[in-house]
Amino acid sequence: MDKFRMIFQFLQSNQESFMNGICGIMALASAQMYSAFDFNCPCLPGYNAAYSAGILLAPPLVLFLLGLVMNNNVSMLAEEWKRPQGHRAKDPAVLRYMFCSMAQRALIAPVVWVAVTLLDGKCFLCAFCTAVPMSLLGNGSLVPGLPPPELARLLARVPCPEIYEGDWLLAREVAVRYLRCISQALGWSFVLLTTLLAFVVRSVRPCFTQAAFLKSKYWSHYIDIERKLFDETCTEHAKAFAKVCIQQFFEAMNHDLELGHAHGALAAGPTGSAAPAATEGVDEEREKLRGITDQGTMNRLLTSWHECKPPLRLGQEEPLVGNGWAGGGPRPSRKEVATYFSKV
Repeated sequence: MDKFRMIFQFLQSNQESFMNGICGIMALASAQMYSAFDFNCPCLPGYNAAYSAGILLAPPLVLFLLGLVMNNNVSMLAEEWKRPQGHRAKDPAVLRYMFCSMAQRALIAPVVWVAVTLLDGKCFLCAFCTAVPMSLLGNGSLVPGLPPPELARLLARVPCPEIYEGDWLLAREVAVRYLRCISQALGWSFVLLTTLLAFVVRSVRPCFTQAAFLKSKYWSHYIDIERKLFDETCTEHAKAFAKVCIQQFFEAMNHDLELGHAHGALAAGPTGSAAPAATEGVDEEREKLRGITDQGTMNRLLTSWHECKPPLRLGQEEPLVGNGWAGGGPRPSRKEVATYFSKV
């Protein structure tokens, strides 16, 4: 159990590295899924393009949504976006930074799927087999004698070698090589463009807006850490509240039992020695409650935290003027006091 706890704490402390690893695993899984996927082109003029578009676009959309769902910052971004203004202003730059950070990781697997699909060429062959230039690759003298529906029906069967019967009009291998060549060229161009775009986003953009980039990154980390600390504090308070409540219940039950017995003095000896220790334990847990000892007060505190979070200015009691993300003006001088505790 301790090993799992250590692993969980490591993943929490290295969330960015963990999410990068998850995105890499999803990218490899998407490539493996495509290799294991049985691509069956319908080989019908009205269905080839629709089937190919679905294979090219639907799985990347699913992978993108899965990448967002597996990111822990989705709920944090939604909470920050929808929360009331309160005493803390919301900075759109921070929200944009959080969304862009999640979207960049979630787009890795869809990009891999699209690149693998184009490089393989089956999807492109199925979608554009009816657009093969017959004047260049086929028997152009026979094309004018065929009605357009019949020509489209023959060309739509190019991806299906078992039912293709148009070798007298167009050699199937010629059409397959032609379309796969175009598909692979588009695939490598797509890989090149996405690589250049990723380079610009990750490297060049911070150079032009370094100050704004650092501010957005800092406050994004702050929101994440503040949420985790608040959850830990609530967990600690709930544990102390439950412990004191249960302790009081058992003490009341013990008191009722003592009153019900005729010879209660016989049981007073062993309970009297344990009473000071139990009282010390209750007092220690009461200190963790921070004065919040009833359900209504705790509910009001949680509502207040959601509706009006404290301003981001330490030692500032009055409400902020303007944006709460950055305090303007000189900071008042403070006297630092060092306190030392010694255990005897």
